[in-house]
Amino acid sequence: MPLLKRAVSAFRGEDISVLEEVRWLWVACHAAIVVWDHETWHTLSARQIQLARDAGALAVLPMALTSLAAALLWPGDFAGAAALIAEAETLTEATGSQLPPYSALALAAWQGREAEVRVLIDVNVNGVVRRGEGMGLANMQWATAALYNGLGRYEDALAAAQQAAEHPQELWSTLVLPELIEAAARSGKTAGAADALQQLSETARASGTEWALGTEACSRALLTDGEAAESLYREAISRLGHSRLQVALARARLLYGEWLRRQGRRLDAREQLRSAHEVFTAFGMRGFAERTRVELNATGEHTRKRIAETHDDLTPAGGADLPPGGERRHQRRDRVTAVHHPRKRLSTTSTRCSAN
Repeated sequence: MPLLKRAVSAFRGEDISVLEEVRWLWVACHAAIVVWDHETWHTLSARQIQLARDAGALAVLPMALTSLAAALLWPGDFAGAAALIAEAETLTEATGSQLPPYSALALAAWQGREAEVRVLIDVNVNGVVRRGEGMGLANMQWATAALYNGLGRYEDALAAAQQAAEHPQELWSTLVLPELIEAAARSGKTAGAADALQQLSETARASGTEWALGTEACSRALLTDGEAAESLYREAISRLGHSRLQVALARARLLYGEWLRRQGRRLDAREQLRSAHEVFTAFGMRGFAERTRVELNATGEHTRKRIAETHDDLTPAGGADLPPGGERRHQRRDRVTAVHHPRKRLSTTSTRCSAN
């Protein structure tokens, strides 16, 4: 981790040529995610976009747009992210690129749009497997886990997160492990959660950022009882509150509010849940907003659904019609598992990216 942090910091300096930056900044952006450095992730993504535009490097620009779009999601700039995703899709279609829809999946998953997530995966998974892009497949599994955690379908979320976590060489553990731990805690299937927490703690403490330490505290709280759990939840909210990561903060407030409600502290729970609900509603995060609304109602405070109707009229790239929802539970589980099975044809060391 220290070596990787130094490498990421080096890209923020002025000793790297423009040619090297255009070629390698996408790697540095991904490394910034691994070391929990959101500020650098955002800065380097924006720089790569500018360099690619100046150089007319249309083959590189979609990856840079996708990276910055994902970085914008964490502070809650969903509109800005959607605009970048649309531009990336236009360029990808025009240049014939085969870039997986990393950010489009993240946006759809966090906004609880299950049908769109399903279409994006179905349309792209075969190509990702054929090209040996392990990171693309792991991203699909992470997005599936985030979607189902928001929708309160924790067993489905756990299945997807476990599949993604089986291949840490794909370098998505920063995102995958918190989803796995939350799904395990909420489904009551915590057998492997302690190992996941240990992995998460090692990287988070080596990183030392507020994002890392706040996430680690929240994940640890999920597997802790009594006063120690409350202390960890408070630490998580304090640390994430000092960052720009509004989505992570709102999710920590939701988890703390759920814990407080289960302790019989309804008034305290309402304070956390109201704050979380306001953020989820403003960002159009329907699944998480509904999950929070149900918890608020359980405290005796009745809250009506009031999610902004965003992206309802959008279809995935290519204009595919979204299929109807309402599928049976076993069908949903089959689809979650199917995202993982193609990985058997991937090399365990395949981390190639379409930018190559």
